[in-house]
Amino acid sequence: MFRKLLIAVITLSTIKVNATAHSTTERTNYQVLINDAITQFEQTPREQWSYQVARYENEEGDITTSLEQFNANSKTWHLLKTNEKIPSEAQQKAFLQKKEKQKEGVNISIQLRELINQESLSFQNEDNDYLYLNFDVNLKKLGKKASNQLVGKLSYNKGSKYIELIEIANTATFSPMFSAKITDFNIQLAFIKRDISILPKHNTMTMKGTFAFFTKIDERSKDTFSHYQQLHP
Repeated sequence: MFRKLLIAVITLSTIKVNATAHSTTERTNYQVLINDAITQFEQTPREQWSYQVARYENEEGDITTSLEQFNANSKTWHLLKTNEKIPSEAQQKAFLQKKEKQKEGVNISIQLRELINQESLSFQNEDNDYLYLNFDVNLKKLGKKASNQLVGKLSYNKGSKYIELIEIANTATFSPMFSAKITDFNIQLAFIKRDISILPKHNTMTMKGTFAFFTKIDERSKDTFSHYQQLHP
């Protein structure tokens, strides 16, 4: 319930942070790597890939699941399972109507160039395979005060030269809207590389807190993408 309310008001943006102890040259090098990785993500023709997505939602103990399939040839969706069962014709029809409404409505998607303020990138750690960087987060419609309680991290795959994981978490309780307090907030966006394409691997969200002072918020969700097949001319 609250997850849908929160998503409805979120617009991803950026906020400038203070300079770190690393030199300007080092920060510029990070920016070049991440800018190239973001460009690679933006240039991926995602409409040319067929795939399946398994969705899981747990809202205060009410668990729902679905298995969906997108066909790149026909540009159509198909509901394979709902709550571990084969869907009825009515459920399939309702699912397709929902997808049509999503096309007609506002398409809420994460723009990495907006999410990651490249000027704010700072060094966290690195090993032989990964470079780990931090960045500040600004969810504009939640307000600056709430945004100040969020921090972003990313893992850059050195060998394949792409962003493999992005994580956003809160550092303190924040209020995204009137009478709501979020005590625990975590979003993870994982990606995989297929040839030169950067594609979603899984998206997860965990959120706990209170709404309308007394209503408990305890929501978890995960979308897992698989069975990628690329269209060929």
